[in-house]
Amino acid sequence: MKLATLKDGTRDGQLAVVARDLKTAVLADAIAPTLQRALDDWNFISPQLEDLYAELNADRASRSFAFDAGQCMAPLPRAFQWADGSAYVNHVELVRKARHAEMPDSFWHEPLMYQGGSDDFIGPTDDIVLGSEEWGIDFEGEVAVITGDVTMGSDAEQSGRQIRLLMLVNDVSLRNLIPAELAKGFGFVQSKPACSFSPVAVTPDELGTAWKDSKVHLPLRATWNDVLVGQPHAGTDMVFSFARLVEHLALTRNVRAGSIIGSGTVSNKDARKGYTCIAEKRCLEMIADGVATTPFMQFGDRIKLEMLDAAGKSIFGAINQTLKQAAPVIRRGRHA
Repeated sequence: MKLATLKDGTRDGQLAVVARDLKTAVLADAIAPTLQRALDDWNFISPQLEDLYAELNADRASRSFAFDAGQCMAPLPRAFQWADGSAYVNHVELVRKARHAEMPDSFWHEPLMYQGGSDDFIGPTDDIVLGSEEWGIDFEGEVAVITGDVTMGSDAEQSGRQIRLLMLVNDVSLRNLIPAELAKGFGFVQSKPACSFSPVAVTPDELGTAWKDSKVHLPLRATWNDVLVGQPHAGTDMVFSFARLVEHLALTRNVRAGSIIGSGTVSNKDARKGYTCIAEKRCLEMIADGVATTPFMQFGDRIKLEMLDAAGKSIFGAINQTLKQAAPVIRRGRHA
């Protein structure tokens, strides 16, 4: 099934079931008010949502209406946890090669992962609002899963069984702030602002045969200012499956229902597939020519991320956003 959260003036929005063709939707308020509520009692609530989904697809849902991605918040507008992995080691290898840094062998055997902010996600068509182009504003196309409860120490097989939903991610990154933050030895904070998610989250069965070995075997399309800049295959060159990423996160902690785990930038070794983040393009330029020439995003730029099925139909709906400049913040001096 396909689920979305609609804007209703509250922080957590209103849960809706969306038709397979993304044309109609119906509120699920009689079943669960929010997606987090559904995830908290998934075994009881999900069969009821599935029944409503079947009615909607058969055009029998009594309160259905036209689905508008512009009215969507992130499927989980705020989450208990957002952890982003780096399952496409090719991306990491390119970044390190461009910096003339060695690639530790451990990167191929243990996932990289950071803990991101999860209290304020951006809706799929809402503007990305940031303060300065000098920060090196970049998009990053990813896939993510939402989990149920995962017990500490669960192995990959057990972890994989707790994958409830999948969605697309724009993990907005501020590249020019990253080096100074990483040099402090603690990790990302200011360089990783709020990220964005697709209009709908889908259960793995919606992907059919494209969901195999806990990976999504479809291309992810990135369109920057109406130009298709990449369509790398999400199943190719994914070194760590989603089950493995969840296992990694759960090694020393319980992972609770509503946790989001990202794949990291979808990247293929075949450079002809293009890119889903500007940094990767710049790394290829530096490796080839010694200098990066592709600029980062400018205010007014548009980014669209979408995944199509074998028939060319959108699965998750599109992340479709414009970069806007934030109003200046007036800083008041401190008083002695």
